[in-house]
Amino acid sequence: MFLNAILVVVTDLAAKLLGNVSFRRHFHLVLSGLVLFGPALSLWVSQYSIFANKSHYLYRKFLRSCWGWTCLSAGSFVLLLSFSVRRSLALSLRHLSRLLAATLLRTGLRRALGLLEEATGSCHEPLGGRPPLLLLREGETKAGCLTAGLRWQGYEVSEDAFLLCLACLLLAEETAVFGPYLALGGACGAPLRLLFLLCALLLGLWLFLLLCLLAHFPQFPTQLLGGALGCLGWRGLYHGWYRLGPSWYCPGRPGAGLLTTAGKNRDGALKPRPHPEL
Repeated sequence: MFLNAILVVVTDLAAKLLGNVSFRRHFHLVLSGLVLFGPALSLWVSQYSIFANKSHYLYRKFLRSCWGWTCLSAGSFVLLLSFSVRRSLALSLRHLSRLLAATLLRTGLRRALGLLEEATGSCHEPLGGRPPLLLLREGETKAGCLTAGLRWQGYEVSEDAFLLCLACLLLAEETAVFGPYLALGGACGAPLRLLFLLCALLLGLWLFLLLCLLAHFPQFPTQLLGGALGCLGWRGLYHGWYRLGPSWYCPGRPGAGLLTTAGKNRDGALKPRPHPEL
């Protein structure tokens, strides 16, 4: 009982924060400010900090699998929440399709960035001396260059900044519906609260990792472009396509067709009457 009470209090507080109108409207501005001014922290942070080492546990275990963790946690939360409201698998799959669309966008942009770097880059061979000079090697592909232990230099956009920004904005959008859901008296057991809390914890972790990367590994132009692409991708999906409303070609925004003030069914689920989008 005591642990359940703590879970209820913590999730209620987190739901109020993530569901707050001001937070939802200005979170992308906060994230943009972090990407823009975060590299300035490199003037004060210590180069001997454990976070200045890219072999750190958090980088190895979470950064490279950031998107997988995001889709797993957000997908489980969206599936359980939508199914508990409407008991409709088709509706749940429609809401899950938002994550599929975001994944396709992320995959397409990553491939496009890889093609851009290869098209604009060239292979260089390090030479001795201080500072080390590079001898250009013509006719090499990026894969062949890296396989030979050489250095490829091209027009690069930070994939880490892009993925972390997109993941943060996606989690903030998908979890924002939980506050209004609780306010309407929706049925909420421990599994749903735990999934929501996991999403909130991952959101905090992605923000922390982004701050660490900006402070300890500042690459201002590439990280700024990566963050900008993440924000543009989020805006195109959640404030562009998804605003068209639920249909055969659009999954709709989070909460579309889920929330209602019409009371509850006998099994405790909210009655499925359409509700204005969040």
